[in-house]
Amino acid sequence: MKFVLATQNPKKKEELVAILGDLGVDIVTEEELGVKIEVEETGETFGENAALKAKAVMEATGLPAIGDDSGLCVDEMNGAPGIYSARYGGPGLTDADRCALLLEMMHGVTDRSAHFETYIVCAFPNGDWFAAKGECHGSIAFAPIGTNGFGYDPIFFRTEEQKTFAQMTAEEKAAISHRGNALRSFKKKLAKYLTEHPES
Repeated sequence: MKFVLATQNPKKKEELVAILGDLGVDIVTEEELGVKIEVEETGETFGENAALKAKAVMEATGLPAIGDDSGLCVDEMNGAPGIYSARYGGPGLTDADRCALLLEMMHGVTDRSAHFETYIVCAFPNGDWFAAKGECHGSIAFAPIGTNGFGYDPIFFRTEEQKTFAQMTAEEKAAISHRGNALRSFKKKLAKYLTEHPES
């Protein structure tokens, strides 16, 4: 069964293929199909935005589509930057700029608890759909540490490992991350769906 990934990011395809490879599914990107769908993220939650992406790409290609949305939620900031994580502070900012802005907003704050969240939605042309969620809890560091990863990884600290995400190897991070957790849940749900719909 062929699925199209609602993203322009080739790394996300590699990640999905690695997780779903043994299910015998074929993952293709929008680019490989010669389409580029610009989806306006008007949802108020990660789940709504992931569903918007999946549905738009499914309708454009006629294939089952997988969309996702992720972000960082800081308790003291009422869940911000949340769905605006990638756009926090406005256009033109780098990952380092956004980390610096967030640290500035957290100056003097003692409760630094935060979590990353990911939603993955799969939409089928027959109207079926399902979603998977993953979270990873930690805290906001007082300064960036580490050079791996991307986004807010240098300032997201895990007490259990005594490391930020940016200090972890890709394998260490995948074992505990919000995205890794969501992908593992998604795989179980997809395997169940394929078993129940062998004609797909």
